[in-house]
Amino acid sequence: MAAIRVFLLLFINFAFYIVLTAAGRDFYKILQVSKNTNTDEIKKAYRKLAKTLHPDKNKDDPEASQKFQDLSAAYEVLSDPDKRKLYDRCGEECLKKDDMMSNGDPFANFFGGFDFHFGGESNQQERESPKGFTIVMDLSVTLEELYSGKFVEITRNKLVAKPAKGTRKCNCRQEVVTRNLGGGRYQMTQQAVCSECPNVKMVNEEKTLEMEIEPGMMDGQETRFIAEGEPHIDGDSGDIILKIRTQPHPVFERVGDDLYTNVTISMQDALIGFTLEITHLDGHKVKIVREKVTKPGAKIRKKGEGMPNYENNNLHGTLFITFDVAFPEKEFSAEEKEAIKQLLQQSSMNRVYNGIRGS
Repeated sequence: MAAIRVFLLLFINFAFYIVLTAAGRDFYKILQVSKNTNTDEIKKAYRKLAKTLHPDKNKDDPEASQKFQDLSAAYEVLSDPDKRKLYDRCGEECLKKDDMMSNGDPFANFFGGFDFHFGGESNQQERESPKGFTIVMDLSVTLEELYSGKFVEITRNKLVAKPAKGTRKCNCRQEVVTRNLGGGRYQMTQQAVCSECPNVKMVNEEKTLEMEIEPGMMDGQETRFIAEGEPHIDGDSGDIILKIRTQPHPVFERVGDDLYTNVTISMQDALIGFTLEITHLDGHKVKIVREKVTKPGAKIRKKGEGMPNYENNNLHGTLFITFDVAFPEKEFSAEEKEAIKQLLQQSSMNRVYNGIRGS
């Protein structure tokens, strides 16, 4: 009886191991996200980990390539709603059976071949083949998007070289040819020398590029999409560079990681104090309480209420608030003027000074 129990226990453990093996890799664990994480958060997690785990930055780790392949596979599946739904139902094996795993180059599928600029030798070497023109485009974004982050899609119509019948002249170059004319005389001329290459035709294709506007990005900051620019019939395509351009904001002005805004208050509030709330860029409220006199032009600052720092989103700049005072527009009666004098108990002051020098 005891032997049967031992056999059943071993059989259950073995079956459990088989189930775990068949289930494949835990993509949620690899991306360090929960099962209810939305697609944008998955993209952010992949981007963050890709910068850390890229093999070029972990040359001393023999498992670097495998870790990066696992990360790529996790992103490929969890960023695709159909693949993710199937994976959640029956694991990685179901995807393999349905031939839904591409196992391709992660950078070829991620943000149009985004260049992380790790400084590897391949990025530093000069290209021997010709290259098409690089396109630089401005991307208009709001201050709200730069505060919270966002993914944007850009449709790109691009000419792509496709095989065609026949051959064409390619790799043309100018070479010097010397002819002996006899009698010690020579003639040197330049002529074009070309190779014969398979013929191609340029076909217009539509492609969607996806760019992450990361929290804290600065105006003028650039994102490069490798080989998405103008094509070259005998070489590589150029790149596309998207340059951040911040739209003017009706409430806030950004300077570095700090924000500036003005608030107009009534004279009554300026004299007796007030409580107000400013709606921030992500919708949260910044509460301001003043229990003393607020002079026109007075400034206060709220630390940690500025823009997120691009390198470390846990750090925020300062929000600077300048107060303007709206004076009453009504005309006061003699009795009201006398009441104001009695209330303020303030004598007339007419000091003339150089305001530019501050003296």
